[in-house]
Amino acid sequence: MKPFLSEDFLLETETAKELFYEKAKSLPVIDFHNHLNPKEIYEDRRYDNLTQAWLGGDHYKWRAMRAWGVSEEQITGGAKDYDKFVAWADTVANAIGNPLYHWTHLELLRYFGIRKPLTAQSAGEIWQEANETLHSPGYSARGLLRMQNVKVLCTTDDPADSLEYHRKLRQEGFEIAVLPTFRPEVALGIEKEGFLAYMEKLGGAVGRELLTAADLLDALEKRLDYFVEAGCVASDHSLEGSIFRPSDEEEVTAILRKRRDGKRLTKDECDVYHGFLLSELGKKYAKRGLVMQLHIGAMRNNATRMFRRLGPDAGVDGMGDFPFASQLAALLDDMDRTGELPKTVLYYLNPKDAEMLSVLAGCFQDGGQGIRGKLQLGSAWWFCDHKTGMERQLTTLASTGMLPAFIGMLTDSRSFLSFPRHEYFRRILCNVFGGWVERGEYPADLDALKRMVEQICCGNARRYFGGCIAESYA
Repeated sequence: MKPFLSEDFLLETETAKELFYEKAKSLPVIDFHNHLNPKEIYEDRRYDNLTQAWLGGDHYKWRAMRAWGVSEEQITGGAKDYDKFVAWADTVANAIGNPLYHWTHLELLRYFGIRKPLTAQSAGEIWQEANETLHSPGYSARGLLRMQNVKVLCTTDDPADSLEYHRKLRQEGFEIAVLPTFRPEVALGIEKEGFLAYMEKLGGAVGRELLTAADLLDALEKRLDYFVEAGCVASDHSLEGSIFRPSDEEEVTAILRKRRDGKRLTKDECDVYHGFLLSELGKKYAKRGLVMQLHIGAMRNNATRMFRRLGPDAGVDGMGDFPFASQLAALLDDMDRTGELPKTVLYYLNPKDAEMLSVLAGCFQDGGQGIRGKLQLGSAWWFCDHKTGMERQLTTLASTGMLPAFIGMLTDSRSFLSFPRHEYFRRILCNVFGGWVERGEYPADLDALKRMVEQICCGNARRYFGGCIAESYA
């Protein structure tokens, strides 16, 4: 029986151990998609206690606590921070088989040197020890990033954002590149309640009223260039329903006018609008060499009562199962037929879509541009972000594409303590490779395998995203 969280955690073969210890362990982290707050990085935020650092905004933990019968008062309510921590300790102690158990204990070990399992009984001792450490020098937001050898992180930002803190960090010369990501989600949400107010906000950012499709595209393009000047190398889109229907600028202008007049849009009109903007924005990304990230399959805000109480991102989103293969293919083809398909990462939330997306990506690869893996099957995302999900993603990509061209892992997190997830991924990656070698499915060419590991962990992302990521990579 192996001890819990030993040095060889998740490494089942000698090959896996050699790949991890001699290559993966020491590689820098390029976290190209997360939801960290750049203001907290610039101001170098410090946390009063572990509850603030761990539980605030973490809907992964909130879901588990609700399932364990913890009251909302002790999750997002007004309970004392220590009581919330004890409730979390009791929850995670019972989260056997859940990635939260592994993540929690990796974070305790890597940041605080604590090996003791977290339980309701050990919570008091761990609370005291971790909090004392949090108050010591080096445990600010920036210090936590340095501890995990983070070299680049890409936040997620609205087109109308001033990017004040990204620019301040860059002007200051902060050694970790903190880059914005262009996420025009609200601009695409023509069916949403706040759309018209957002059009005024976006128009204000460019100094003009947005009346037509051309006006809107021009405004988004101006903001895109503003983002690029601030170091942006990628965009991000959440696709949660119909993805693409062919249309033109005149049709979309009529739909915008109808929305501005306060008339109800049909589903078909909303779909036309979404598809037009996605395709036109994709072409603008391609022109600038940016990566287009498509996160596909979330089903948002399912519990109305909880949504009304807490708002979005509160742990009541789910996994959709809508069919979208033909529409996604049409979207990619609409950009590709004119040579304007950008580098694109396809993330799935429903595991049923993994093979379909990997195979579809293969239809649009373009070796003539010298880009390995121009279209990527993204890392295991959200409800797939666990040991089984990562293994499935790696083996799916290996079976249907080219795994050594993969751009690797990201945290997709709001927490400064989440970066040991890269170690978690790297251990799983090395173990998958080690298993293939030990079973005689690949030669024991350790030099070649180490090169692949380095490429997947950070080298491919450096080349794929380019720009400030390439400049900051060491």
